[in-house]
Amino acid sequence: MKWSALIMAMLLVGSLIPLSMATENTTSSNPLQFDNSTREMTIAGQLINQLQRLSKFAEKRIEPIKNKLPENSSILANYQKAEDYKAKAVNEYESGDYYNSILDSLTAMHFYKAALIQLKEGRKKIENIKTETARIMEYFRMVGKTIRIAQKQGIDVSNLTLLYNETRNAYKLVLDDLKAKKFEKAREDLNVAREKKAKLDSELKRIRQELAYKNADKIVKEFLVRGEKGMEIAQKTIKIGNERGYNTTELQKRLDAFKSVYEEVKSLADEGKWQEALSIMNENRRTVVGFHKTIEFIMRKVREKEVDEKLKDLRAFLREIGDRIQKDGKALNKLRENGVDTRKATLQLRTAVQEIKLGVELLKQHRPAEAKMHFAIALDLIHRVDEFILAHA
Repeated sequence: MKWSALIMAMLLVGSLIPLSMATENTTSSNPLQFDNSTREMTIAGQLINQLQRLSKFAEKRIEPIKNKLPENSSILANYQKAEDYKAKAVNEYESGDYYNSILDSLTAMHFYKAALIQLKEGRKKIENIKTETARIMEYFRMVGKTIRIAQKQGIDVSNLTLLYNETRNAYKLVLDDLKAKKFEKAREDLNVAREKKAKLDSELKRIRQELAYKNADKIVKEFLVRGEKGMEIAQKTIKIGNERGYNTTELQKRLDAFKSVYEEVKSLADEGKWQEALSIMNENRRTVVGFHKTIEFIMRKVREKEVDEKLKDLRAFLREIGDRIQKDGKALNKLRENGVDTRKATLQLRTAVQEIKLGVELLKQHRPAEAKMHFAIALDLIHRVDEFILAHA
C-alpha cells in the first residue's frame, strides 16, 4: 500500500527508542516517553483506519461467496485470520496497547492481502475454464464432422463416437458447474474432462489417419498442385533476390529440400501408389510445413507491399476491394447452385470482409501499421477465393 513504506520507516525509527525505556520513567518531564507513545498512538490510529477500509473491501468481495468455497479453502483461512487479527488490533488500540495494535494491524493486512490475491487468482482460473469450455465446442463440431465423413466411407467409428459423447458430456458438466457457481467442482470436473479429451484426441488421430489413407489420391494430388505453385513462387523470389543482392541461401535450402520430397511423391503418384506417396509426405512433414510457411511469409510481404501502394488512395482501394468481394460472392453462389462445395471459399470471403472492417477501424484510431496487416490478410484471402473460382469455373 502507498503508505506502508512510510509507516515501516516510522516504526524502524521508533524502534531505536525501546518501549522499555519509556516505561522506566513515568514522569511527564521525559520528552522521549511522550514522543514515543504519541508516535505509536498516531501510527496505530492511522493503521486502524486503513485496516477498517481494507476489511470492508475484503468483506464486500469474500462474504457473498463464502458458502460456495470449500471448507479447506485457503482464501477463507486467510480471511478468517485477518478478521481475528483485526479484532485483536482494535481491542489493543482501544485499551491503549498501541505497540501490539500496530503489529496486529500489519499482520491482519497481510492476511487480507493474501486472501484477496488468492481470490483474484481464483477468478482468473474460472475465466480460463470458461474460455476453454467455450473453445472446445468448435473442437466438438470438427470431431462430429469427422465421424460423419468416416461413416460414409465405411470406417468403424464406434469407439470414436463413444469417446466423443463421453467427452462432450464431461465438458457440459463443467458448464453446468459454472452456471451454478460451483467453482471448486468445476475445477475438479474439468480435470476429468481433460482426461477424456486426451483419449478422444488419440482415437481421433487414428481415425483421421485411416481416413487420410482412404483418400490418399486426393490428398497427394492437392499436395502436388500446391507444391508446384510454391516452388514457382520460391524460384521467382530467389531470382529477384539474387538480382538485388539479397541473401537467398536459406530459401534455396528449403526449396531444394522440398523439391526432393516433391519429386519422390510425384514419382509414386505417377505409378498410382497413392498410399506410399502419402507416407513419404508424412515422413517429411517438417520439411513440407517449413517450406509452405516460408512461402506464406513471402506472399504476406508481397501483399503488404501491394497494400502500401493501394493505401495511397484509400477510397479507391476500398471501392476496388468492395467490387471484388461482390463479384466473388456472386460467382460462389453460381458455383454452389451447380453443386460445387463452396463452404471453405465462402468462409474465406467472409473472413476477408471482417479483416477489411478491422483495418478501417484501426485507420480511424490512427494505427496504420496494424491496419495494413489486416488489409494484407484480406487481400491474400481474396486471392485464394479467386483461385478457387477459376479452378471450378
